[in-house]
Amino acid sequence: MMKYSEYKAAADYLRPYVPKETKCAITLGSGLGALADKIDAKHVIPYGDIPNFPVSTAIGHKGNLIIGTLDGSPVIAMQGRFHYYEGYEMDKVTFHVRVFKLLGIDTLFVSNAAGGLDRSFKVGDLMIIRDHINLLPNPLIGSNIEEFGLRFPDMTRPYDLELRERAKKIAQEQGVKLQEGVYIGWTGPSYETPAECLFLEKIGGNAIGMSTVPEVIVARHAGLKVFGMSVITNESFNSTEGYENDGDDVIKQANAASERMSKLFSALIKSLYA
Repeated sequence: MMKYSEYKAAADYLRPYVPKETKCAITLGSGLGALADKIDAKHVIPYGDIPNFPVSTAIGHKGNLIIGTLDGSPVIAMQGRFHYYEGYEMDKVTFHVRVFKLLGIDTLFVSNAAGGLDRSFKVGDLMIIRDHINLLPNPLIGSNIEEFGLRFPDMTRPYDLELRERAKKIAQEQGVKLQEGVYIGWTGPSYETPAECLFLEKIGGNAIGMSTVPEVIVARHAGLKVFGMSVITNESFNSTEGYENDGDDVIKQANAASERMSKLFSALIKSLYA
């Protein structure tokens, strides 16, 4: 288990680089690191330079912490995240979230590439995450670190309602179509079988992915507000003859959607500083 002192060491290293007015952090998933290119970067810090930080090994994850401004708004952005399937324990998968808390961040934006379980979804759709189902180990198992939060945090509304409604209004103004649904966090790294997809659809999932949920649980434990968005990069419900899920195509589709997501995230974050 990570100790409070290890989170503090990482935060102390980063603090001189982070403007005091910064209150938003973004975790960018597979293929979505392109949004970081929109940031006017003041500092680009490889994860390996930060004390106790894990290192990304997943495809499409560059492994840099970007500190700068997005359309004038100060932000910290994770250009790539950590996954349970990489072999990391959950306290490593979620390490950055608690470091953000110590740096004074109060709102976490999470994004991911996800497979569509909802048969009305199309590849390239953006889905606001309304709720989630966790099929990964809970990152709060083990000794509770009281400095971050209560032993039994409430998860009634893991994704902030006000931010979701604000995002819908901004998307309407931008002419961007949004889906909304339930994201299922799945261990991976293998893609789901058709039978598993049918099961996941029946238990209430609209999209499936291999990340995000542990970060959200730790963020809510620490009292951070959360806004989450999935890019639908493949049709997980598709079991037709000859159809296969392909990791390279997932990255391609995520990159194609990143421009629309960047504009929406930028406007939503700017509204928090207004």
